[in-house]
Amino acid sequence: MNKNILKEIANKIKEAKTVLLIPHIIIDGDTLGSSVALCVALRNLGKTAHILIEDEIPSYLRFLDNNYCTYDQRIVDEPDLSIAIDCSDIGRFPLRQEKFLSGKSSINLDHHKTNQLFADLNYVNEDASSTSEVIFELIKLLDVKIDSKIAEGIYTAIITDTGNFQYTNTTKTTHLIAAELFDIGIDLEKISVEIYQNVRFEQIKIACEIFENMEMLFNGKANIAYVTQEMLYKTGALMEETEGVISTLRNIRGVEISAFLKEKQKNEIKVGLRSKTYGDVSIIAQKFGGGGHQKAAGCTLSTSLEEAKKLITAEIITYLEEVEDRVKKTEIQL
Repeated sequence: MNKNILKEIANKIKEAKTVLLIPHIIIDGDTLGSSVALCVALRNLGKTAHILIEDEIPSYLRFLDNNYCTYDQRIVDEPDLSIAIDCSDIGRFPLRQEKFLSGKSSINLDHHKTNQLFADLNYVNEDASSTSEVIFELIKLLDVKIDSKIAEGIYTAIITDTGNFQYTNTTKTTHLIAAELFDIGIDLEKISVEIYQNVRFEQIKIACEIFENMEMLFNGKANIAYVTQEMLYKTGALMEETEGVISTLRNIRGVEISAFLKEKQKNEIKVGLRSKTYGDVSIIAQKFGGGGHQKAAGCTLSTSLEEAKKLITAEIITYLEEVEDRVKKTEIQL
């Protein structure tokens, strides 16, 4: 992506007085941490800035919000700028699409290779570990001092999107940014406790239910699990408390691809997909109108849980069969 576009975006932001930031639905650490960091920077520049959300902030991320987030779509009548953050397409904020489009200009900041470039100005860095790396670079172009609040948002975004620097999206740049954030000053203990050491007992109970129903596929090279509304009711857990399950599914020895299905409501199944080394789960997600990265992607199916399981299972097996066929053909040629 042309760096000049990011400079153009910075200049556009400098000219604006009112800015509305739009994170994606099913809020995660990157979309919220990036939004908070930019919101703080904009307010430090004297601008009117708000983060417009449509669903609840997960409990482990609420420490980031200090009167930045709002559900009120009338808080800014017609923003000078609408900025989508970490959204690969406009469908990632369904109840705020009209408000996003009401901005005099729109901006799209992201790191997903499947981004549909839906705004007036689009900057997508596929090499970034998280959208927060884009935000970090943008804030520097805005000539805003990165304070502890900005640093806290960016660091939270980085560690949650890189799995604490475990995933292959982690780069030298990621570590250099993290080092600079340490120099600025972040409360590492606070962030770590809030995100990783603040689990309700109900979260353990729902995890046990999920793993009990997990199925191994393709000779142990894949697995699939699910959570239903009935399971949540039985355990007293919240849907947000299942977020880390898919990483555990992928951590199982021998597993290359994992799928985790969430029954949001009847005939609405949210599918998360992860791969470990060679798999490209974005290919599977795109078959169902979704997208994402090579090793982390997703989609939504408007069908029953059982049907969704069948569809995803079949596509995973087909993908792995095709991969094995390619490997065999290569070996024969050699």
